[in-house]
Amino acid sequence: MAPSAIDVEPPSHAAQHVLVKPWTRPQYTTEDLEWAPLTTIDLSRFDEPGGKEELAEQLYDAATRVGFWTVVNSGIDDNKVLRQFSIGNTFFKQSLEEKRFFPCNFAEGEYFGYRENSRWIGDTGVKDNVEMLNIQKPIEALKDVPKHQIVRENWEEISVFHRELWDKVLRKLFVLIAIILELPENYFVDAHAYEEESDDHLRYMIYNVRTQEEWNKAQNYSKGGHTDFGSLTLLFSQHVAGLQIRTPEGDWKWVKPVQGGITCNAADTLSFLTKGFIKSTIHRVVTPPKDQMHIPRLGLLYFCRPGPHTPMRAVPSPLLDRLGLLTSEDKDPNKKVPTGTEYVRARVKDVHHKTVITKREGTSFDFHGLKVQNYYD
Repeated sequence: MAPSAIDVEPPSHAAQHVLVKPWTRPQYTTEDLEWAPLTTIDLSRFDEPGGKEELAEQLYDAATRVGFWTVVNSGIDDNKVLRQFSIGNTFFKQSLEEKRFFPCNFAEGEYFGYRENSRWIGDTGVKDNVEMLNIQKPIEALKDVPKHQIVRENWEEISVFHRELWDKVLRKLFVLIAIILELPENYFVDAHAYEEESDDHLRYMIYNVRTQEEWNKAQNYSKGGHTDFGSLTLLFSQHVAGLQIRTPEGDWKWVKPVQGGITCNAADTLSFLTKGFIKSTIHRVVTPPKDQMHIPRLGLLYFCRPGPHTPMRAVPSPLLDRLGLLTSEDKDPNKKVPTGTEYVRARVKDVHHKTVITKREGTSFDFHGLKVQNYYD
């Protein structure tokens, strides 16, 4: 299920070269916020004797009850992280003509390319303030996906970083989750194989500055709570507070930026594969603290999604079986189920192929039995 062809032509007056200016993290907020207590997973211990097993024990509660945790000591140089932030920040300062060169094809549920902040939030008169650029994996199957000029000029560097996130973070997290579920260590690694086609993407993202009045109108209409569509999400620290999670107790608490750390969360397809045992947590972005409201909230993220080779069938976990979560239907290898790509693209189309964000309280999305509640309240 390769992305459909889109005819794109580069802007007629594209610059000869895009100068990437260095970006640095802003200061932390000084406001006293109620932070969510998240487990910290130190990946430097992964290759120690017994390290994976101990980390899996630490991850158990975070993955199955909270759905969010923090990774530290991943081995990824923070200078490389800041460089990616700088590329993203430079992109968002470019002309709208250049950014529109390759738009996300939401009509087909595809997410590679640029998402413009063009959607209206109900009848508030306020537009969505989010822009993003989603960059595909550097693999042969996706070599023909268009690239913006800044991506073409920095492709080798972006490609290395893209792959490094998989090798040093995602692969290890999937091994830990497999250990928790008493599966072969490579079970989820193979199900999300980097070399295989999928809609994985590196994302540059920005929440543009709003006035307090605009924030109030937007959030009075919709609180923006949601779950992510794929399996795992990585969020690099950028110091502007804004992300909140709904805790297991039902409270909204802030996610604290961690210097040099990565905030991670499980998402829908991983929850489907584990019959809800791995928690896809509701989260949202809200008005930043007053001392940070004037700062655009730049983001660097990675979204890992299963591809067309991965059926959305419950995994054969001995633990899930003992817990009574696996039915006879789950164990039937001949039962027809959607693939990871089919589910994700249906969900992307449902959420994003629209010009107005509408309220969906009390509704849910159901794709061939894969059901998730729409959290917009």
